[in-house]
Amino acid sequence: MASSSSSFKSYTTIPILFIFVAFVCTPVMSNPVLSDSSSSNQTLWPRLDLQKLNRIRNYLKKINKPAVKTIQSPDGDLIDCVLSHLQPAFDHPLLKGQKPLEPPERPKGHDSMNSTGFQLWTEYSGKTCPEGTIPIRRTTEKDLLRANSIRRFGRRRIRTGVRRDTRSSDHEHAVAFVNGDQYYGAKASINVWTPQVTDQYEFSLSQLWVISGTFGNDLNTIEAGWQVSPELYGDNYPRFFTYWTTDAYQATGCYNLLCSGFIQINNKIAIGAAISPRSSYNGRQFDIGIMIWKDPKHGHWWLEFGSGLLVGYWPSFLFSHLQSHASMIQFGGEIVNTKSMGFHTSTQMGSGHFADEGFGKASYFRNLQVVDWDNSLIPLSNLHLLADHPNCYDIKAGKNNVWGNYFYYGGPGRNSRCP
Repeated sequence: MASSSSSFKSYTTIPILFIFVAFVCTPVMSNPVLSDSSSSNQTLWPRLDLQKLNRIRNYLKKINKPAVKTIQSPDGDLIDCVLSHLQPAFDHPLLKGQKPLEPPERPKGHDSMNSTGFQLWTEYSGKTCPEGTIPIRRTTEKDLLRANSIRRFGRRRIRTGVRRDTRSSDHEHAVAFVNGDQYYGAKASINVWTPQVTDQYEFSLSQLWVISGTFGNDLNTIEAGWQVSPELYGDNYPRFFTYWTTDAYQATGCYNLLCSGFIQINNKIAIGAAISPRSSYNGRQFDIGIMIWKDPKHGHWWLEFGSGLLVGYWPSFLFSHLQSHASMIQFGGEIVNTKSMGFHTSTQMGSGHFADEGFGKASYFRNLQVVDWDNSLIPLSNLHLLADHPNCYDIKAGKNNVWGNYFYYGGPGRNSRCP
């Protein structure tokens, strides 16, 4: 049914019909702290802004670690190869002086997702970071100047993510989820597109969530997938990302490696870097494999990307409820609707097309599985669907022998039925 292409699984045939559910990289010699600024730029700043600029530069000194090698990506990103023990995670007081753990046992029933997960920064040159280092997307002055707050840079805004009262929020979802049991991980292949995001402070993402706690201030989540976020990255490329929180997105957690927490062990994957290739309407389809699971031996939550590439792990002590297990697994899309023009946003979710359009037109998740108490991957049971603004973004699910549990989802945002 499928043929492999580059880093992704590519599909050329249409799956069985729905069962509808009711509900050029070159080394760069530069200072990773102040690479995108010069003394001459300071003359462009009013005196009142110099204090902010100094805060930005102090922050960059903290977040950007010394690089043994730097690779320039065709999209403009600088990827710093940082010694593994100097990565941001080890700034955490409970991790200082430690080294990354050895890879754990994968869940039973796990098989390769047939994708190597190349990213734009490695695709054309084939270069990766040396052994003993990890690739980190460099944070720049421009990144921080786009942010509303330096203090909350790299964090989602409060009232986001998986809150169930989504009608009162500016975050809109089309998701599938399971709950009512104890979960120890999840796995899916996620179709990759380049949705249009029409406002700098909006985003469009497709991801899986591992969730525990209530939907109050004690919410714990681990998240991974792809996102388009002009505010965070300064462009409209879909990028591989992670997120975590232990207090409902308030003071803990962050995207990618923008705070101490996630420990990376892989020298080939840069979290936050652009994904390539991407799917096209009526053209070839590409997806990325994501698996998150709890290591039974040490209790940490591990992340795998593509075909067997272990990215790293979230130490269990970061969490409260997720120290034991998850109580919900969620898959799907999310956008931000700021209504900055006074009406619903035209920011797209997925491919920007509704679920009814099907393969090659609508975005999909396929081969959805969860990890049980015995560290075994099992099919989903009692899958629920939720589209909180179905005239803007919707979702429809099915099941077959090739894709297992799957769904199509997404939409264009503003249209005649979504004013």
